[in-house]
Amino acid sequence: MRRVSRIIALSAPTLLHHASSNCVVAKHCLTTLSVRSTIQNLQEKTIPGDFLKWGSLGFCRNSGFATGFSPLQLKPLDSIMDIDRAKDRSPEDLASIWDDYHLGRGHIGATMKAKLYHLLEQRAAACRYFVIPLWRGSGYISMFAQVQMPHMIFTGLKDYKARGTQASPYFTVTYYKEFAESKDLMLIRGDIVFTSKLTDSEAKWLLETAQSFYLNDVRYKLVERFNKETHDFEFKDVLQALEMPVL
Repeated sequence: MRRVSRIIALSAPTLLHHASSNCVVAKHCLTTLSVRSTIQNLQEKTIPGDFLKWGSLGFCRNSGFATGFSPLQLKPLDSIMDIDRAKDRSPEDLASIWDDYHLGRGHIGATMKAKLYHLLEQRAAACRYFVIPLWRGSGYISMFAQVQMPHMIFTGLKDYKARGTQASPYFTVTYYKEFAESKDLMLIRGDIVFTSKLTDSEAKWLLETAQSFYLNDVRYKLVERFNKETHDFEFKDVLQALEMPVL
């Protein structure tokens, strides 16, 4: 059943401001062995924790790649939506408007209960990094996730290995807390930086999958192992958790 009611369709333009965007690039299929080697090289260097070098969120896409970014800056929620008008909406109505507004715009809109966000925030503070395979065709590309709430940033593992914090993010995510207390609702916005590297559906899958590894107790053990027991981490365990074949 379509969630876009007539009320939502009429209300969304008045609550949410216009967004736009577009961009370009290629893919690499890696074997489990090559991914493991890449991860080990990263871990030996100690993954840098200077999250601020990743660049600004909510920025305009550009064709430059790996040129470095200015310090990360939160795109204010009031630049995206009319917060005062949104206060009168129910959590369900607001979540529907938010999600539907972002469809097909090169952005991802999602929501989460505040209680789940607090768990995500707590676990991310202890374990900032993870690797996620993104399946394409007959293989997968490996994505490197850096999580420092209220942000998540994703880039290709090979690009991160080559350029470190100077690697351009493919996809950035921001969590907005403005309605956490009043509506028990977190608004989530994802910006696809390079649309040729990620489709909207791939970006949405990456966000949902990353969240599942931090919120599911069994999956989170793999995140802990990657961050705290690196010598025991096996990438094939991530593939198995996602029911992907080990190549």
